[in-house]
Amino acid sequence: MKIVVALLQLCFWAAVTAEAVSGNGSSTETTVTAAPGDIALLPCYTDSNDVTPVLTEWYKDELEVIRGGVSLPSPSSEGQRLEVLRDGSLNIKGVTPGDKGSYLCASNLPGNITYRARVLLQVTALGNVSVSISPSTALPNGTLYVYRGSTVSFNCSGPFSSSQQLTWAFTGASNTNSSLVSTSGSSLDFRIEDIQPRDQGVYTCSAHNNLSHQAVNTSTELLVYYAPDRHPECSWAPGPDPSHVPFSCTWLGAYPTATLCWGEEHDVTGGGLEGHVYVSAVTNSLSITMNRSVLFDGQTLGCTAEHVALPKGTHRACSITIKPPFPEGEPMVSVLDGSSSVTLLCTEAVSTPPANTTWRKGLQQEVITAGEKYTLTEEGPVLKLTIHNITKDDEGIFFCRSENPLAIRELEVYLTVRTSSPYTGAIIGIFVAALIVGSTAIIAKTIYSSRHRICLGSGFGQMEDRGDVFNLVESDDEQIFQDTVPRLPPVTNGHQTTLVQIHRIPSSDHEDAEAADLSSQQQEDTVQTEEPVELVTF
Repeated sequence: MKIVVALLQLCFWAAVTAEAVSGNGSSTETTVTAAPGDIALLPCYTDSNDVTPVLTEWYKDELEVIRGGVSLPSPSSEGQRLEVLRDGSLNIKGVTPGDKGSYLCASNLPGNITYRARVLLQVTALGNVSVSISPSTALPNGTLYVYRGSTVSFNCSGPFSSSQQLTWAFTGASNTNSSLVSTSGSSLDFRIEDIQPRDQGVYTCSAHNNLSHQAVNTSTELLVYYAPDRHPECSWAPGPDPSHVPFSCTWLGAYPTATLCWGEEHDVTGGGLEGHVYVSAVTNSLSITMNRSVLFDGQTLGCTAEHVALPKGTHRACSITIKPPFPEGEPMVSVLDGSSSVTLLCTEAVSTPPANTTWRKGLQQEVITAGEKYTLTEEGPVLKLTIHNITKDDEGIFFCRSENPLAIRELEVYLTVRTSSPYTGAIIGIFVAALIVGSTAIIAKTIYSSRHRICLGSGFGQMEDRGDVFNLVESDDEQIFQDTVPRLPPVTNGHQTTLVQIHRIPSSDHEDAEAADLSSQQQEDTVQTEEPVELVTF
């Protein structure tokens, strides 16, 4: 049966060819190009639009693919890719690469006229989805990045001219694909305001042809760059070798990884390192070890963080200014023998890097460790040493020793242990009483021995003005007698001068002799005076 059909088709093809060659009809050839998913229209009879073919048959590769016309309507177009139109043209919906080839049209026109036409259908390669994300910056590998907090616009357009569905999808860190937005049309737009790190991932725009059911897509990885608002953290930790000091700089939370630099003479306002740069690396944490011999008081070591997400010309930074330790406390502490405990205090809060502070005892500076005798307590910068069950053996010198990479400083604290006695209060009372009695006796004797000076002090000025002279002589009996006072001759200035002598009765022969000699001498001095002298005047 198949052989019979094939023979009939060959006969018909030969007849068609013969008709075309015999001149009863005419033949032409047209080239049509279409993309996958497009609608291709293959023309047949094009000489006159007023003539409608009675019947049109379409062949591909010598095989009939469809026929239709006035005498034989074409099947319903719903669900059909091929359709013969009224003018005999072949309409192909949703072109596929398999539709490519040479087509032959045979139209029977009114008046028993047959028209032949050849059409070459070319199917182009399937196009890609065009994607645009802005504002963004492309890396060498094609990945795009934006900055945190910016507004980002997304646009895509499909390769199909009609009947296409466009969809934007997002795949994040959890690898879950979620549809963002979808529409039918030639392009699709949407945007994200205040984009955040959670929006970092792969964005895919897909185009699906509803006729050919072909789909194409384009994916783009989008990174969100950001830098922490805080500054890096500069720290120091003691190492096994005290002569080498490790410094560390840490800046977490930046994407991508920042560039950290350790150096000297750091400008924390954002100008970077003004002095020598010791080390630099792309990392979240950078360490450097400094030799103790190159450190000095007031030296500043700084760490800067450079990142693409920071404004141009700015940095994040931290610094360490080296300072020696300075322990402070009471240099002398006293306690009674037999006391339950005593606490020595030492405060060190100025050193940078922080000093290692320990308590030591004696000139040999033996390190004190916690135990039944000693309790060590650290409260911030204050280091306490509590000594329990005080005895005389605890008396001595203690050292609060602070050491940092720059220097070693010590605070000397001398602990005195006093011996208590039940008679201590009585002894102190007797000593105070004796001191008061002795002081009173000394003061009384001093006043008694100077009593004549005290008594005459107030009247001496008046006696001197009047010109009278008194000579007082001590006597045990306090008996006073008055000798005859000789009258002196008048003086030229009209004043009289009187000499008064007051004597005490001597208590012994020796005192009598001394008093007599003194009186005679005074009389001789008075008589021998040539010029008048102003004495006490009555």
